[in-house]
This record gives sequence, structure tokens and C-alpha cells, in this order.
Amino acid sequence: MSVAALYDIHGNLAALEAVLAEVPDDATILVGGDICAGGEQPSETLSRLRGLGDRVAWLRGNADRELHPDEEGLASPEFLEKARSELSEEEIEFLHELPPTQRIGDVLYCHASPRNDLDIFTERTPEERIAFLFEGFAVPTVVCGHTHMQFDRTVAGVRVVNAGSVGMPYEDEPGAYWLLDLVPRRTSYAGAELKASREEAVAEFTERGL
Repeated sequence: MSVAALYDIHGNLAALEAVLAEVPDDATILVGGDICAGGEQPSETLSRLRGLGDRVAWLRGNADRELHPDEEGLASPEFLEKARSELSEEEIEFLHELPPTQRIGDVLYCHASPRNDLDIFTERTPEERIAFLFEGFAVPTVVCGHTHMQFDRTVAGVRVVNAGSVGMPYEDEPGAYWLLDLVPRRTSYAGAELKASREEAVAEFTERGL
């Protein structure tokens, strides 16, 4: 089974459409959370994905969960406000009820880490600081997102692959970043821009002790 992992779309419909045009017709589309908040077209982005029906395997990111009025977390009210104002109560509830993880074959998909949707680590985070996050799940590979930067590393004997961000990447070149069968992809599209450079993002996370 071919799997396309699309993470951190953040309401960027143009980026999503560009990626979908490159996803094989028979592939399962794993939507890895942070689907709507932060972009110009939150509702349209969600509708486009829901229209794909059973091809999509969903999981919830922190920004999806935090759209719900009873939730708290990392995202600022300003970041969430536009999405909240444009999504219906049903759409917000749909996002809130998505599962935190998905397992497809021998790969465990999560948003930030297998334990929660908030953990932050990069390719430079010392292994001894994050090994506990991947213990006890009995899978050889974990796919995550959340930090908007692609990487592929081993932690506590587990291959950990970050899918990057479709809609709001921290990378060196503009585009939409995703995975096809665990292989990193970058899709160009008109109007693509970077939220921050990779070095800036890693430096900020490192400065914050992450």
C-alpha cells in the first residue's frame, strides 16, 4: 500500500492542491494534523480533504484540538481566531474528535510524538533527551510532523521520519513538503513562501531548550 503523508497543511489550499496533483491515485492519504488553522482557507481545505472520502486516514494535531473552546495548548488565540470564525461548529467538532495516532502496516503516525501532540524536537535534539518518547510502542518506524521541518533519524532504535509541512514549512526552499512511502518530497506551486528558514527555526527551538 502506498501512503502519502501530508502534515501541517494549516489552511493552505493552494499547497494542498499542488500536492494532491502529485499523489498517486491509489495511495492512502494520511493527514497528519494541524489541518486548518493559520491559513487563508481553513474551511475550504477541510472540505477538500473530506471530499476524498475513504482515501484519507486522519489524525489530530494540537492546532486542531485547540480550536475547541475547552482546550489549551501552544497556539496563540490570534493564530486560531480566523479558523474559528470560518469553520462551523460541526467542522470544529470533527477536528476535535480525530484520533491522536494512526497505524498503517508497521508505521505509527502521530502529530508531534507518539505520546502527545505538543512535544518538540529536531534532528539536533540529543537522543538521550527524547528516547523515552518512542519506547514501548513496538513499531520500527514513527512518522511525525509538528515542527515543519523534514528529517529522518533514529531514536532509541526507532526510525523517526518528520514529514515536514505542506502549508507552512521551515525549510531552505519554498514549496509544499510531504512524504510518499517515507521518501521526502517537495512540491513547487505558485505563491509558495517560507514561514521561516530551516536554520532560523532550528536556532529558535535550540534557544528554547528544545
